[in-house]
Amino acid sequence: MEKKVYKSYEELPLMLTVPGVASVLGVGRVGAYELAHSEELPMLKAGSRIVIPKNKFLLWVKKQCGGEL
Repeated sequence: MEKKVYKSYEELPLMLTVPGVASVLGVGRVGAYELAHSEELPMLKAGSRIVIPKNKFLLWVKKQCGGEL
């Protein structure tokens, strides 16, 4: 599977998958799933699938960076 490379926040999809979050953060899939299951990362469950709303993800990243993006 080819990794998607995003060049700006605007290019991110409305809902990110866990592998998509891994790609954006530059971490492995396992690390991204651990983050999603830690309840630290805002996520929604759609059946057995985990999705992360873009706006909540960006707010979470901003908070992790001390309020700056």
